Amino acid sequence: MSTAPKSAQFLLLFRHSESGPDPTPAEMEQIMGKWMAWIKGMKARGELVGTNRLAETGRVLRGPGGKEVTDGPFAEAKEVVGGYVLIQVRDLAAATAIARGCPGLDMKTTIVEVRPVEPLPPL
Repeated sequence: MSTAPKSAQFLLLFRHSESGPDPTPAEMEQIMGKWMAWIKGMKARGELVGTNRLAETGRVLRGPGGKEVTDGPFAEAKEVVGGYVLIQVRDLAAATAIARGCPGLDMKTTIVEVRPVEPLPPL
């Protein structure tokens, strides 16, 4: 029987503030470099399951049967979910430690929500 520690998946959701000026192209290049280094570090350690940015367009459905449809995402929100990283680590404490390395936190432009993924039973 293996004594290796069990692991679980956690979703890191990135909420970005819509306030403040847009970064210059040079600033954006520097910002993206920090994000890519952070993500590549997770990959090198075998923690990264997947990641993507989310488009700034979409739809929001509400009400029975999704009858109420508005262009989204959540135009009335002060923060929008801009992307996610799915990781596999031993526990919530480890996932939280990884989330603390998010470059957006230092720039005060991002809030990171750490959520355990609860697998569904096989269909």
